[in-house]
Amino acid sequence: MSNEFRNDRDVVNRRSTTTERPVSYREEDYYNYDERPRQRTTRQGRPAHPGYDNQGRPLRTRDPYAPGPSAQGRRPVQGYAQPGPEYAQQRPRDGYPRQQRPAGRPANAPRRSQAPSQPVYYSVPEDWEKPRRKKSSSGRGGRGGQAPAGKSTAPRRKNPFKKFIKSVLITLLILLVIFLGLSFIMTKKAYSLMTYEEAGDLDKEALTADGVTNILLIGNDSRVGGEDGRSDAMIIVSISSKTGKVLMTSVLRDIYVEIPGCGSNRLNAAYAWGGPELLMKTIEKNFDIPVNRYILVNFEAFANVVDAVGGVDLELSPDEVIWLNAYLNEYNELRGKEFGYDYIYQLEGGMMHLNGAQALAYSRNRYIGMDFGRTERQRKVMEEIIKKLPGTVLKDFNGFVEALCPNLTTNLTFNECYTLLLRAPFALRYERVSGSLPLENTWWNENIDSMAVLGVDFEANKAYLKENLYYAPKKETEENEPVE
Repeated sequence: MSNEFRNDRDVVNRRSTTTERPVSYREEDYYNYDERPRQRTTRQGRPAHPGYDNQGRPLRTRDPYAPGPSAQGRRPVQGYAQPGPEYAQQRPRDGYPRQQRPAGRPANAPRRSQAPSQPVYYSVPEDWEKPRRKKSSSGRGGRGGQAPAGKSTAPRRKNPFKKFIKSVLITLLILLVIFLGLSFIMTKKAYSLMTYEEAGDLDKEALTADGVTNILLIGNDSRVGGEDGRSDAMIIVSISSKTGKVLMTSVLRDIYVEIPGCGSNRLNAAYAWGGPELLMKTIEKNFDIPVNRYILVNFEAFANVVDAVGGVDLELSPDEVIWLNAYLNEYNELRGKEFGYDYIYQLEGGMMHLNGAQALAYSRNRYIGMDFGRTERQRKVMEEIIKKLPGTVLKDFNGFVEALCPNLTTNLTFNECYTLLLRAPFALRYERVSGSLPLENTWWNENIDSMAVLGVDFEANKAYLKENLYYAPKKETEENEPVE
């Protein structure tokens, strides 16, 4: 049996793998530590280990299998017989006794790293108890942070599902940051070309109240840039998060209303007397909905925005084609075009593609269907513009903004415009509802102070607005029939 237990440390480390160890030793090779002579000391007063001199240097005859300097001063394990200094002095080296060692090194002599020719065995006490192994700092047990015997040392595999979710969240976060940044740049570009004009005390009110945002679009009949002229078209654009609807409501200009501080007159007189501020206050007073933001659009802006989206496709009757050409004459004169420019020669009507000038002339026609027909045609053009608006903004944002925004006047602030742009993707999913005020069967013709005006049942029209803006639709449930 080879000498695999060379000292007390090897015995402690390998005691679990050996069940029986023979004891073979010579009495002169061992000594009793309790009766050993006084140990030598170093210069620092520490005891010198057997095999080392007073300066801590190894002796030439040191036992190569004796404990190293790190074991200096340690008391051996109780019950173990330890080799003494005499054994280190008398132990043969290189497999030869000291008195028979030849001069020089034989070719077949074993090296120091190999076991000696004569084995030495140590005894293990019978009542020895195996100490518990300390856990490493890594929490996996074993020496040096390695896993204990019998357990796998492979790294723990990560959950692929968690990794996928993490990647998706990071991607969504990056896309959100990009969307917010692009929206900010787009709003800043558009707002720098618009004209801001206050509307008195209405500017202090909140943009959105009770989940509803109302913006009044005013189309004046100004032929050149500016705010002169009459309110030729008035459309209330309402975005309701309560009902999930975008309501475009045209308000007829001949409605006989009460104008705050000015008595009673036609609705478009409020704009002529007090501009957008008085017009919004008049609508709020008579229809009981808060309107405190406006956007003023002139003829040129309306035609430019239609051209920017690539025109609109509408179905025209033969009479509508005739009146469209008639209204084109005035607009051609204003923009310096020759007579008959942009005329439509398909007099039998049908589905047609209209450019900006043609769509403007189509929207101004009030001789077919009176003012009700005109507002309906205006809403048709608006709906077609809204359908094409997202694609136009993505394809040619700069061209669209430069065509529309220089002709806009508003009291919306930059932050409010930025908020509306962020809400636009959600608003496009809402149900679009268009209508006009007054509702059918809620008005009548009157002649007041030599003016042909419309008398209106305001309570019925208020109920229509409240229902579409503030009251969420109830889910229909089937009622069980009573059991007899």
